[in-house]
Amino acid sequence: MKSLIGIDEVGRGCWAGPLVAAAVEFDDDVEIVGLTDSKKLTAKRRAFLVHEIQAKAISIGVGWVFPKEINVLGLTETVRLAMQKAIDQISLNGQQVVIDGNYNYLQHIQNSTAVVKADGSLQAASAASVIAKVLRDEYMVQLALKYPDYGFEKHVGYGTLVHRQALEKHGVLPVHRLQYKPIKKILAVHQK
Repeated sequence: MKSLIGIDEVGRGCWAGPLVAAAVEFDDDVEIVGLTDSKKLTAKRRAFLVHEIQAKAISIGVGWVFPKEINVLGLTETVRLAMQKAIDQISLNGQQVVIDGNYNYLQHIQNSTAVVKADGSLQAASAASVIAKVLRDEYMVQLALKYPDYGFEKHVGYGTLVHRQALEKHGVLPVHRLQYKPIKKILAVHQK
């Protein structure tokens, strides 16, 4: 029986918080009913699926990259680093490695390939999507306790109107990504 590793990331477009990548290794014949791209699932369904993913996975790796590093590295290198951190937690021995998307951030790994929409069509990539999303969302809920005026528990760092209004009222935090135009604009206003 062969195994396959799926990799996906969450938080690429966020204004705040970490970028999280997960790598999940499944036997080829594993099937989890209802597992798909995390964006198509409710929070309750994702939380339920995490337990089944953990029970059926051969191994799971998670890579975190935080805003301080993101601000220095830029987004492309951040995604590569998060995926590398995730795959480093899995013993590689020739398995097929499928990265969700159109770019292979791990080209140096044998048998790695990028597949567009793999998170909706390949169980291991779907599982990676769900694991990364659940862990990142949990982190952002905890961040909301530290910074209650920003609504992180609702928008989880994405550029919503509520987030923009909080930034305009309260300013930029160390958890924000400074290279994004709206953040730069608010920083410029607050520095005057």
